[in-house]
Amino acid sequence: MKKIFVVSFISVGYFLNAQSISNSPYATYGIGDVKYDNTIETASMGGISTAYISDFTSSFNFANPANNSNFELTSIRLEATNENNYFKTNYNDTKSTKHSTYLSNIALAFPLSPKVKMGLSYQPYSSKSYELTNTDPAADGGTYLNRFKGSGTLNTAQAAVSYKINQNFAVGLRANLYFGNLYDLNELRYFDKEGVEADYVNGYETKNRIKNFNFTLGGSYQALNTRTDRKLTIGATATFGNTSNMTTDYLNSTYKYADAARTVKALETVIEQKSTNSKNLLPLQASFGVGYGSENQWFVSGQLDYKKGEDISYFGKTFDFQDTYRISAGGWYLPNYNNFRSYFSRVIYRYGAFYERGNLKIDGNSINKFGISAGVMLPFKTSSITRMSGLELGIELGKRGTLKNNLINQNFINLRVGFNFADRWFRKNLYN
Repeated sequence: MKKIFVVSFISVGYFLNAQSISNSPYATYGIGDVKYDNTIETASMGGISTAYISDFTSSFNFANPANNSNFELTSIRLEATNENNYFKTNYNDTKSTKHSTYLSNIALAFPLSPKVKMGLSYQPYSSKSYELTNTDPAADGGTYLNRFKGSGTLNTAQAAVSYKINQNFAVGLRANLYFGNLYDLNELRYFDKEGVEADYVNGYETKNRIKNFNFTLGGSYQALNTRTDRKLTIGATATFGNTSNMTTDYLNSTYKYADAARTVKALETVIEQKSTNSKNLLPLQASFGVGYGSENQWFVSGQLDYKKGEDISYFGKTFDFQDTYRISAGGWYLPNYNNFRSYFSRVIYRYGAFYERGNLKIDGNSINKFGISAGVMLPFKTSSITRMSGLELGIELGKRGTLKNNLINQNFINLRVGFNFADRWFRKNLYN
């Protein structure tokens, strides 16, 4: 059975790399629509993770690799996300919807010793999957039609190690590898007053090939009052050591289409073509959090995240992103795990909220985001307080963007489902 789980872990990773993810029109810019954190446990609590040390032995924290002092079991997580986006703009009073379901996280974690724990994970970091059109009048009475299209996914593979220094302090290190290809196309077509299209299309293409590597260092402090079972947790992380290799190929050309599906170019004339390399793709990131709770009963935490703005080439020009700030608050509640007469008393209930000042600023408007979240961990029948396996469910509702200056308002409902299988592996039996 354990061999089957390992083979499934590798196979699922292959399909994760191949999947296409639908997202916001704001993914047009830069490296696409960045997924803050794809784990159900974290997302259901508003994104808090920096000062979150699970009370249970089966939950590995990748966001702050120092927060795994209680982790004792081998754990496999498989999680999927269903995104439902509802868009509106005052430009021609346009409304639209987009839906997408994709595998959002796979993770394998295991203890190496009572003080050293390790985890491996693989998930989408950002994505582009959009197609937009808009029309503008020409001076001669004709019409210009602009078509914007993007595709591609940037994935991340992570390896994390945590070390428990003593009863209160722990440190952790996570290595992050980002890789993938992103593609953007802007086509300009002209129609005369009679609606007849011009022979040639003017197209602007941007292709990004990305390989990026950096490290995340984390630290945590937790003080437990054994008399009251109350605990205080403080955590911090910093991402540094950015080694980036993003090659951007830009092409401005005119051409015809040789087929009705508009996929094969003919008679192409190159106006401008160039290739650039970027070394500032994923710059400095830092996080600080404080949490307070009661052992095996409840926990609440607040968190502040910061990400320095990056520069990226977009349709032949450098686009500057502003610094990002995110404020999160959330926690969990477990009524009474020893109450075997009531199943729902043994369910973990999660809740949270967040506000994020986005890295995009368009026509003087920051594209901000906020939302609320909730979730449950439904334990399997064989689960115990020391071996927590179960079904994870989460929901996130929120808003992004604005209607000002004909920009786009995005409302979203994200649904998440996953499994956490935990057991004691790789340990010798004392008795046959």
